[in-house]
Amino acid sequence: MSITATPFGTTAEDLPVSKYTLTNRHGHRVSLTDWGASILEVEVPDLAGKRANVNLVFDSLERYLGPHPGFGSTIGRFCNRIAHGKFSIDGTPFQIPTKGAKHALHGGVVNFSHHLWNAEVSDEQNPQQDRVKFVLVRPDGDEGFPGEVAVVAAYSWNDNNELIIEYSATTTKPTHINLTNHSYWNLGGAGSGDVLDTILTIEADQVLDVDADLIPTGKINDVAGTGLDFRTPTPIGKNIEQYAATKGFDHCFVVRGTAGELRKAARAEDPTSGRVMEVWTTQPAMQLYTGNHLPANERSGGYGRHDAFCLETQHHPDAPNQPTFPTTLLKPGETLMQKTVHRFSNQ
Repeated sequence: MSITATPFGTTAEDLPVSKYTLTNRHGHRVSLTDWGASILEVEVPDLAGKRANVNLVFDSLERYLGPHPGFGSTIGRFCNRIAHGKFSIDGTPFQIPTKGAKHALHGGVVNFSHHLWNAEVSDEQNPQQDRVKFVLVRPDGDEGFPGEVAVVAAYSWNDNNELIIEYSATTTKPTHINLTNHSYWNLGGAGSGDVLDTILTIEADQVLDVDADLIPTGKINDVAGTGLDFRTPTPIGKNIEQYAATKGFDHCFVVRGTAGELRKAARAEDPTSGRVMEVWTTQPAMQLYTGNHLPANERSGGYGRHDAFCLETQHHPDAPNQPTFPTTLLKPGETLMQKTVHRFSNQ
């Protein structure tokens, strides 16, 4: 195992940004950056042993500094949607910026993906695993949220081709926090075309019911008999045209099993390359998003609609306004802890 750090550019404030490359004993690599605590390349082999990057990525820091689709980024303080950007804690109302839209998405105008995190290369003596820890502290009132929060996003890569993401957070005041990684996967290789033939299995019997704005209604629907039934291996493209209003899948599934325990959430296989990715998580839910709005221009690095899929492990969207959902409220003295594992193989 080895970790190397190289320059990745500078911010508008002339702060240096680094790229960290983790290589296991097979020569398979993961690269990360402290800008947005983001995943860059994930290079894993196909059945013939040919390595390719399977995560959509920009080739320079410059494209990450401005608006972008969230490639590989850590999203917070609250990923996904909050209705009208409003919620209350103990009777005190809070307003999150909505960027001129109707609802808040991914935590306001400048979310965690557009901050420089402090990086710490792990000094733990573990020959089977490389680890880089990113730390971010944001002040009370940041993007309208109460409480100063200290967030850690720790990434590990081991000889079993497991990419492990561990989130932790503390706060000085009661606040809502919901963290995810927003990687866009294409197991045929980034830029190899659309992912409609990818065979997907999701360990979920239920999906959140949403309104026309994709805000949860509070109701939870069974997937049986719908185009959202991925309980058995199903090509992503099989039923995707049923969801023309969202231009594809953009749905939050309730992961089967006990939240807080690490369990399988999904399995994806590219039938051409044979690459497989399993997702295991402690989170209660997972958003399937099929790159419905990738514009195939400079803003997206040339990637277009359905050229990747996201499996964003998280808590339920709009949880601050939905008392029946698992709570996202974090209080002083508590520590949020979540873990997600991406296991890569081929067959």
